[in-house]
Parts: sequence; structure tokens; C-alpha cells
Amino acid sequence: MNPTPASPTPVRDDLERRLAAIGEEAGRHVFTRVAARQARAEADAADARRRAGLSLGPLDGAIVSIKDLFDVAGEPTTAGSAIRCASPPAAADAPVVARLRRAGAVIVGKTNMTEFAFSGLGLNPHYGTPGNAADPARLPGGSSSGAGVSAALGTSDVAIGTDTGGSVRIPASLNGVVGFKPTARRVPLAGAFPLSPSLDSIGPLARSVAACAAADAVMAGEEPAPLRPPALADLRIGVPRGLLFTDTDPGVAADVEAALGRLAAAGARIADMTIDDLLERFALATAAAPIASVEAYEVHADWLDREGAGMDPRVRVRIERGRPVGAAAYLRMMRARAELIRACDARLLPFDAVALPTTAIPAPTIASVAEDDEAFSRTNVLMLRNTMVGNLFDLTALSLPLPGRALPAGLMLLARHGHDRRLLEIGAAIEACLG
Repeated sequence: MNPTPASPTPVRDDLERRLAAIGEEAGRHVFTRVAARQARAEADAADARRRAGLSLGPLDGAIVSIKDLFDVAGEPTTAGSAIRCASPPAAADAPVVARLRRAGAVIVGKTNMTEFAFSGLGLNPHYGTPGNAADPARLPGGSSSGAGVSAALGTSDVAIGTDTGGSVRIPASLNGVVGFKPTARRVPLAGAFPLSPSLDSIGPLARSVAACAAADAVMAGEEPAPLRPPALADLRIGVPRGLLFTDTDPGVAADVEAALGRLAAAGARIADMTIDDLLERFALATAAAPIASVEAYEVHADWLDREGAGMDPRVRVRIERGRPVGAAAYLRMMRARAELIRACDARLLPFDAVALPTTAIPAPTIASVAEDDEAFSRTNVLMLRNTMVGNLFDLTALSLPLPGRALPAGLMLLARHGHDRRLLEIGAAIEACLG
């Protein structure tokens, strides 16, 4: 990403074009708030720096959107919920928002999301469901639904989302953009409305790995630096065939195999591996309720009985699954998770990355799940199945668009805890190979 070419379009002109596009597409429910006045001031400041020959880095003058669960000073943080519309305005920007502003990003507004970030499909009965970038009649993916659509339509250069079970990578996959989930807690979670603090992470969506890497570095408080993609012949890529490849759309499966074939032809060493036994052990450890439900119930417990009737019932029922789980059961879950994280790390040790479909299916129609609870549940589980591996096992993960698809889908790369920079560089190499 290079927002400061030799003869750049003025940032203000670029911003006005994006604002016009956002206005024209208001019916797609992508944004919940557009910060036009402040964005214009930020764009003018970026143009002034350019005229003076100054730059704050690779995000200076980039148009950035943020998911509607981050604190922005003076605004209520609604987290996609009508219940929180009357909540007190935030006293300060979330640290990631403040860091983006200091890096010169132009914050264009807040993007729509699943209520309280608790679904992989992107439906929102309060603010409308964003239409998929490839086909507005289809699901955008969630929970960072508006972020995925905004990045794909080009109304933002970078869209900032959160990822608890795939909420950055699913909308990236379904809308045909890149989505990055950093190692949990590497990017500060303060000022972001929580879903599941043990699993939450903050990541970018954009149209290139380089743009995601620049935004990730800024949010993590690191110095952005150009990626150095490795030679594909140096890479060892594991493919976890088994449970994570079942029920996959035939077209998606064929395109994943074609991508792996291209990597092998370029010299990458592709080898089958398995984590099915670890997945089965995780399912047993969390049989009482998912970790996300247990932690989400704690977040909402003080007001759930009083105000829960105003929530999306599909979100509330997932939160309520955590209600019966006591402290002893939760602590046992977390001890089992720590053991399984160590076991998964050992399983990934022989590989530079693990590759599999990001989502088993491309985007279904909104109508197919909007009124059918059984179809919603079945589709939501299938959408989250692969991506949640990265969160449960505390990995870093990246979704790349599979090339040439009318209905987008993604190739997901997983890497060991803390290997974020290495994964982004591997992703850049694979991105170049796949075109």
C-alpha cells in the first residue's frame, strides 16, 4: 500500500469520492455513521503534510473505516445494538483508533456489524444487513459485515474489524478481500466492546496483504516496514484434511486445490497433516457451552434479563448458553484450552503455515437464513467452523481471496502464536503467486 505516490490525487478529493459512494450506497447498510466533517479535516491535514514534503508513514492519508464497537470520543459505542443507542458517549478514542489517527489515517466512519459481534453471517435486524459486495442479495459475513463490504467496494482503503471466531476473515472471504487476525492481545483491546476477552482480537481488512500489514503494525504500536516475502520454494505448508474439509462447496474445494497446486508448482512443499484429534478434544472440553458464550454471558449478565428483549433473539440465545456454566466448569475449560494450545503449537512446528478454505461455502442469500432459524444455525456453524480454529488455539491467521471467483471465497493461512509478521510475509508471497 502506498498512499503517497509521486503525483498523488489530493486526499480531500479522494475522500469526497468515497463519501459520495457511501451516500449512493446508503441502502446497503454498510455504515452506521459517517464522520464527514472530521474526515475532511483529517484529509486536509494530510494534504498539507504532502505539500510540505512530510509523511507520517504508509497510512498517512489512507481512508479507514472502523467497526461500530470501537470507542470514538463523543459518540455512543452501540456495538450493533439498538439497546446501546442511549449509552453515554465515549470519553476518548479507543487506543487503536487513536493510533490510526496519529499515523495520519482519515477515519471516514463506523461500519455496521452483527449485534454484539456474535454471529458469522452478518445479519442485523436493528440497522439492516449490509449486502455482499459481489451480490447485495447475499450475506456479507460477520460479525465485521460492513467492514468486509466497505473494503471490497473501495469506500475505505482499510477497514478495522474484530475477530473472535472468524469475524474478520469470514467477511474477507465472502467479499473477496484480505483479512488478518493477529495473535490475541498483541493489539490492545481497550475501548473495544468485548464479546469474549480470551478469544477477541482486532484486525484489518483491505485489498492487499501490504495494506493489512501496515494497519496491523500501527494498531500494535510497531513501526510499519515493507514486507519481505520469502521464496515459495522455502515454504512448508501443511493441509489439515479431515473435519475442516468436510461439507465444502465443490467449487470452493476445487479452487483451494488449484491454489495449492500452483504453490506446489512454484516449489512450496505441501504435506497433509491432521488436527482432528485436537478438535475432538476441544469439543469435549467445551461440551457444556462454547467459551465465547460463557464469557459473553459475563459481559452482559447485569442487564440481560432487564433489556434482553430488545436484542436480536439469535444473538441472545447464543449468549444465554453461557448462563448455566459455573466458575469451576469455566476454569476447567480454560485449563483444557491451555493444554490444547500447547499441543496444537507442537503439531504446527514442522510447518511455516497451514492452508485450508477460509469458509466452506461462498455467501448464501440473505433470504435463505433471514426467517429460518434452523438454516441460520446450520449455516452459521459451517461459516465459523474453519476460522474459529485460529482463535481457539491462539494462532495468527490470514485470509486471501481465491482468484477468479464470481462469488468470492478465501484461502486461509494459519501460523503459530506470535508469528504474525512471518505469516504476513508468507501471505504476500502467496498473494503474488495466486495473482
